[in-house]
Amino acid sequence: MWKRKKKKPHFFETVVQNPEAITLTTKEEGLNFLVSFFKTIRPLSNEEYSAANDKLLLAINTLQTQTVLKQKLQRALLLQLINTNLNTALTESGVPLAGGFWQELFDRLKHKALPALQDPGDFLYVLNRVFYKSDDFKWVEAVTRENWISFFATIQIPIGVKDKRLQHHVLAAMRILSFQVAQTGLEKEVAGFIPAEETGEESPFVKQSFLIHDLQEKLAQDSDNETINQCCYLIKQVVNQCLKNIEHIRTQQSSKGASLRQTYTLLILSTRLQRILILTDVLDRDDSFDVGRFVDLFKVLVRNENRKNSIIEFLSQGMGYLAYQIAEHKGDKGGKYITSTRKEYRKMIISAMWGGFIICFIAIFKNLLGKLALAPFWQGFVYSLNYSAGFIAIEETGSTLATKQPAFTASAVAASLDTKKQSNKPDLNNLAITVAKVSRSQIASFFGNLIIVFPGTFLLAWLYHILFNTKIADGDAAYQLLKDQHPWESLSLLYACNTGFFLFVSGIIAGYVQNKIRYGRIGDRLVMHPILQLSMSAGRRQKLAGYIEKHSGALVGSIALGFFLGMASIFGKLFGIPFDIRHITISAGNAAIGVYGAGFENIAWQYLLVVFLGVLAIGFVNFLSSFAFAFYVAVKSRGIHLKDYPQFIGILWRYFIHFPAHFIFPPKTKTNTV
Repeated sequence: MWKRKKKKPHFFETVVQNPEAITLTTKEEGLNFLVSFFKTIRPLSNEEYSAANDKLLLAINTLQTQTVLKQKLQRALLLQLINTNLNTALTESGVPLAGGFWQELFDRLKHKALPALQDPGDFLYVLNRVFYKSDDFKWVEAVTRENWISFFATIQIPIGVKDKRLQHHVLAAMRILSFQVAQTGLEKEVAGFIPAEETGEESPFVKQSFLIHDLQEKLAQDSDNETINQCCYLIKQVVNQCLKNIEHIRTQQSSKGASLRQTYTLLILSTRLQRILILTDVLDRDDSFDVGRFVDLFKVLVRNENRKNSIIEFLSQGMGYLAYQIAEHKGDKGGKYITSTRKEYRKMIISAMWGGFIICFIAIFKNLLGKLALAPFWQGFVYSLNYSAGFIAIEETGSTLATKQPAFTASAVAASLDTKKQSNKPDLNNLAITVAKVSRSQIASFFGNLIIVFPGTFLLAWLYHILFNTKIADGDAAYQLLKDQHPWESLSLLYACNTGFFLFVSGIIAGYVQNKIRYGRIGDRLVMHPILQLSMSAGRRQKLAGYIEKHSGALVGSIALGFFLGMASIFGKLFGIPFDIRHITISAGNAAIGVYGAGFENIAWQYLLVVFLGVLAIGFVNFLSSFAFAFYVAVKSRGIHLKDYPQFIGILWRYFIHFPAHFIFPPKTKTNTV
């Protein structure tokens, strides 16, 4: 018979039962103790990350009842804190490089291939030894903030002590951070956007540096506790004023725009200021350490060391606020695409009908351009010009193109859940009503487009036949136009997904350009342009500037969408892959040309019905894919977690059951309840 393998004793039991066997006299011995301690909390490979919660609670209970374990852990931590260099961990880890966005990205790519060498004398070496698995940050973050606070409060983490060696490390880190904050706070991306009374010598970004120098001198003179606490209080006040200025800049970005450099600079500044607050908390003598803020730093350090070379992590962090500003622009514009009253609903249909009228000509010209004997690139180029001109005409006339709505309405819907704008919980009942408004507005625009596009394009095809005695498409060419819209005889629904993605990207481009126009103050610069001042009156310059500020983003977005759609099929042909686009209104126009070319009498009504349903399906996929992409970006950039609102689906479903007509037509009176 095989003997049962003897179960290895738990690490806590080993320490409690035989404390003399575990000596902690050197830094390495203390580090080995920490590795073993946190190994007991780390979930096993077959456990969920949340299992760390229960294991940490067990550790807290053991620490509270077994003094020897608590003393050993305190000793192991203190050995690391006083015998390693804390500067890098406190001033660099988790803080993007001041060299810029692209330098940081290049460095991460470089270290991805060849990781940087770690110094055993650096505290980051300790972090990497203790949390050595690449996914350790996941279970660290899975543990609730309250439990981590309880853990560090239980062990009474020895960082508030008056140990001169530890004090030296903390002061050195504070000096570095204060100089960096002062320098960054004087850059134009910051100083040019804060209130005028807080610039120059009055800038809080500069004041904090003087106050930290004053604190250093008082600590060197071993001043009394009251003096030290007063100095630390002033530092915290000024640092909080710096953070308010950063928030002020971010608030103004909705109207003034933002740049990648500015968002990156503000990210660096806010991170360094938070570090200064933590270090000030360590040095003051009020016996009240903010453990919660320390826990936040602890989580950031672990995550950063696990993900320090992650490209996705960096892009997500560095571009988050810029994406937010783009989403903000789209969200503001999305309001015009959401109807609340019957009058607005009728206006939407009429606007969409005018948009459909323009699409009729786009469809006709596109098919005529297809007859030109051009090289593939130039064929795609003239298609792109045709689409771009049509989309610009729709924009300039104030008409509506149904497929442009989702990219903007998605941001408007996400704005109602915006955690950066509201402290209270979002009104989910009102959100359900907003979804109904989006639904009926989208149906209205689709209806307005299609009710004109099919008969209008059919009429233009007939006029062309009358004038030139030839059809735009007949025979096999006409049947091919119908087949291209058929839901299962072609890849039309897959191509409709491509169109949805291009609609989303063109919306992003439009938002980005509009944001840059605002941030660069292009309008003001045009008004003051020396050459324009010689050739234009002040009124004309003002009108030009206003037009550029208001329409540039939409114009560039329309041109981008035109080229995306125009070059798609050419791209597929060049590389021999099934790649094309299907856009509901253009597909409806092509179907009308195909029907006229083939003749109603030559097409089975069942086949024609399927083609018509295929066009509607193309529109649905256009909407769904574009909305999904835009909503995802809007939600992510706003810091929204949809899992926090599981009840919303039920609320929306109940609203649909009670008021299904509201998703198609607006009610006579305003609806406030679900």
